[in-house]
Amino acid sequence: MKKLLILLALAAVLTACGTQSSLNQSTDEKDKPQVETNDKREQDELQQEETEEDNRTENSQEKGVDEETQSEKEEEQVPKYELSEIYSLVPIDDANPKVALLTIDDAPDKYALEMAKTLKELNAPAIFFVNGHFMTTPEQEAIVKEIYNMGFEIGNHTYSHSDLTTLTPEEQKEEILSVNDQVEEITGERPTFFRAPFGQNTDISKEIAKDEKMVLMNWTYGYDWNEQYMTKEAIADIMVNAPELGNGANLLMHDREWTNAALGDIVKGLRDKGYETLNPDLIKTPRN
Repeated sequence: MKKLLILLALAAVLTACGTQSSLNQSTDEKDKPQVETNDKREQDELQQEETEEDNRTENSQEKGVDEETQSEKEEEQVPKYELSEIYSLVPIDDANPKVALLTIDDAPDKYALEMAKTLKELNAPAIFFVNGHFMTTPEQEAIVKEIYNMGFEIGNHTYSHSDLTTLTPEEQKEEILSVNDQVEEITGERPTFFRAPFGQNTDISKEIAKDEKMVLMNWTYGYDWNEQYMTKEAIADIMVNAPELGNGANLLMHDREWTNAALGDIVKGLRDKGYETLNPDLIKTPRN
């Protein structure tokens, strides 16, 4: 009997040891994946922190580039010239006085895009004054957009090129504002400069220009509308040798075949005389 009790006790001890070993093994196996999971979580968190830091650095660099670009743009737009009462350009402070402004009316009729490409090749800025009746098709609108994208200023020359002095106030508003609206749809910007047909402004056009923060711009001289100068040679010669040419001259040209053919010679002729072709962005306006 005593031996039996001893055997039973020994069996109980062995069973308990086996159970404990099994429990320990189970616990170890349970804990092991947990350690691996914790390690993975810490690694993921570290990678996330590194990614966020990289993003912050990249955003900071991009912001720096944007601020630098904006600063350069603002510097370029600082006005250096103002329009006189006779529509010539007068230097502000110590700006170069020997400049000439190139302007092209009645765009985009037939030759505006060719003229823009010629000017672009010569690095000669200009204002293209557009008429609404030349922007009635997608193709014509695309030409205006292309000229704008080449860096040229788009001005307002009314919808139909009618003499504003013969129109009612409402008709004048429609002539001017419809072009501003359309140019904004095409380029994203409303025109800064307004040129009345035949140079005939009215109280209404002046009021609209003021409300729209536009500059009224007539000209110093132009000849390509005169039959005497409707050849390449004649218009090139008079535009460079006109008696009206002087510091700050505001040159009127049109979207015409003969002017298109002579444009390169006109720019080169002005430069040979020491004139710089003026960037319209440097003209003082109500917007700068």
